[in-house]
Amino acid sequence: MRLLSSATITTQPPVAQRMRWLLIGIVVAYVAILILAPVGALIVGAFSHGVGALLATLRDPDAQAAFSLTLQISLITVAVHTIFGTVVAWVLVRHRFRGRRWLNALIDLPFAISPVVVGYIILLLFGAQGLFAPLTDALNIQVAFAVPGMVLATLFVTLPLMIREVAPLLQSLDQEPEHAAATLGASAWRTFWRVTFPALRWGIFYGVALTFARALGEFGAVLVVGGDIQGSTETAPLYIFRALDNRNDSAAFSVALVLGLLSLTLVFGIERLRKRARV
Repeated sequence: MRLLSSATITTQPPVAQRMRWLLIGIVVAYVAILILAPVGALIVGAFSHGVGALLATLRDPDAQAAFSLTLQISLITVAVHTIFGTVVAWVLVRHRFRGRRWLNALIDLPFAISPVVVGYIILLLFGAQGLFAPLTDALNIQVAFAVPGMVLATLFVTLPLMIREVAPLLQSLDQEPEHAAATLGASAWRTFWRVTFPALRWGIFYGVALTFARALGEFGAVLVVGGDIQGSTETAPLYIFRALDNRNDSAAFSVALVLGLLSLTLVFGIERLRKRARV
């Protein structure tokens, strides 16, 4: 029995070590196949026709207009979700009310619904024969096949990102400093900015980065609701789609590379800042 026990003790560390390296290898291979390989192919494709072709694409007025519209929609989306996403997370965590669980479940609905379906629903609501058509006509606002509809679609598909970043931080946050600040006479707004926000800021910043990156790449919903009208409702992802359809691979790869680098810069930049703050 003693020999068996000692043998077991001596063989366990190498087995655990092999399992550790096996798991690491699986994770690296998984990430490499799903992320690194496509990114590498994107870089090779963007430079396959030379740097001149890439720069020519970026100087194209249609590409610049597509980038401009994409940034406008993304910035509006981020601004709205930064404010209202934080408020929704606060209400869900700090307040108890009837229907709270249903509301919490509905927030994840954009993860389950295809963006194409979202765009189609917006058309049904705001199209020429839509439910809200009389209201939009009376206000002289065009939603379907226009930028407002594209913003609305992007807001829907990015809805959970900010809330799901902020809510767990609020749940784990100790409320004693907030109570102490209130006891000392601080207003609710001052307490939020001086006590609560510092504890939530990295969740908010990371939510901003994820929301912005997701808005930059939105395709299905804006395609349906915007109609991909060149020079009017064509975003950068839609420009890529049109370039591929016209067999202009160089232009498609170039614009896709810029979008990918923007998203990666946002995510890695926030992660680096968060690591520095922990030091």
